[in-house]
Amino acid sequence: MAMASEDDFHHSSNSTYRTASSSLRTDQEALLEKLLDRPPPGLQRPKDRFHGAYIIFFSLGIGGLLPWNFFITAKEYWVFKLRNCSSPASGEEPVGSDILNYFESYLTVASTVSNVLCLMANFLLVNRVPIQVRVLASLTVMLAIFLVMTALVKVDTSSWTYGFFAVTIICMAILSGTSTIFNSSVFGMTGSFPMRNSQALISGGAMGGTISAVALLVDLAASSDVTDSTLAFFLTADVFLGLCVGLYLLLPRLEYARFYLRPVWPAHVFSGEEQPPQDSPSAPLAALRSRDSSIPPLRPILKKTAGLGFCVVYLFFITSLIFPAVSTNIESLDKGSGSPWTTRFFVPLTTFLLYNFADLCGRQVTAWIQVPGPRSKVLPGLVLLRTCLLPLFMFCNYQPRVHLHTVLFQSDLYPVLFTSLLGLSNGYLSTLALMYGPKIVPRELAEATGVVMSFYLCLGLVLGSACSTLLVHLI
Repeated sequence: MAMASEDDFHHSSNSTYRTASSSLRTDQEALLEKLLDRPPPGLQRPKDRFHGAYIIFFSLGIGGLLPWNFFITAKEYWVFKLRNCSSPASGEEPVGSDILNYFESYLTVASTVSNVLCLMANFLLVNRVPIQVRVLASLTVMLAIFLVMTALVKVDTSSWTYGFFAVTIICMAILSGTSTIFNSSVFGMTGSFPMRNSQALISGGAMGGTISAVALLVDLAASSDVTDSTLAFFLTADVFLGLCVGLYLLLPRLEYARFYLRPVWPAHVFSGEEQPPQDSPSAPLAALRSRDSSIPPLRPILKKTAGLGFCVVYLFFITSLIFPAVSTNIESLDKGSGSPWTTRFFVPLTTFLLYNFADLCGRQVTAWIQVPGPRSKVLPGLVLLRTCLLPLFMFCNYQPRVHLHTVLFQSDLYPVLFTSLLGLSNGYLSTLALMYGPKIVPRELAEATGVVMSFYLCLGLVLGSACSTLLVHLI
């Protein structure tokens, strides 16, 4: 079964995919036996009883992205608040119309700048600030921000619309940055665990998107007051963030987790006779660590993860080119019928819910199937093949059309099929690439590599979002 072989992959992750001569194999295996993930004689690898660690990482994945998803899902709430919370006099422009027109652009800029700065800071702090401090501090700040936003839901902000806008943007930037620190730190930590735990964390993020999409549909169908539905969104995020704090504190109490969180470099290993041989793969790393133990060495990480990094960047570049800029503007060919399924619910169903669910399914499949491998040429080939999705979406019923007037796909089934392919391929391939990253470097660099892989993801999203405007203008 995949679960059994997956542990084996983890415990030999630093040598399985390294090209080495047979003369060095014995020395390398002996060194890895001491320094990496193999237990010393008499110490058995504990089982993940009742899948406790898997459930915790899955829940942390949901908690890391659910607040952000709820924040951007509550679009009608922001429209209501920034339109001065009241109907303007006849012929008078709403006070908030200027900032409302560019609200999403402001959010994108604020979150992008915050993400990049916090990723850089997190990389520099990997060896300086304990991961427990970074994770708990980021969770606490995220919870505090959402408590503030929850308190403002029922407050009449019509007399200070611009002030509310400024508070929202500041909260958004802080939330985005702390969420980035939390996600990249926990993802880096899973680099010391078997791959199924990384997969659980990544799949949890997709579940957060699916939950928010379902909440949007329920809101459209049942809610009559936008503030009531938003209050429910934000209270749910508050509760889940509090739950994440408790789950993270519970994690070290599990024997399974303590085993993989044990120190990587025993103090006696590099003393006297036991220094690693100069031709071993860990020798340059030991030299780097002795030279500067505060900042992880970036160059060897970039060199090791260059191929996987390209896959992650290009995957999310293509995905963010299409979703949501193009996919949310594809209308039903039967829109004129007036049916709510072809008007009000078409985009939430065929775009948000379907994409997030397909993405979740793709990520979950990696729990059982992990092919192609990290060094396979097939992986980047499949990533590049996703470029074909661009013209497929462009020739669906995207509206309004200015330059490309031809709609080739004359059925609503086509955007459903294409969105499913987009989500499944994104979920499966991105999870493989992200899981492999921390496994192809020495274990003591796994956390820093997790931060670097998160940076690749962020870079792909930024490039795709920036270029999506050009793509929309081409259509």
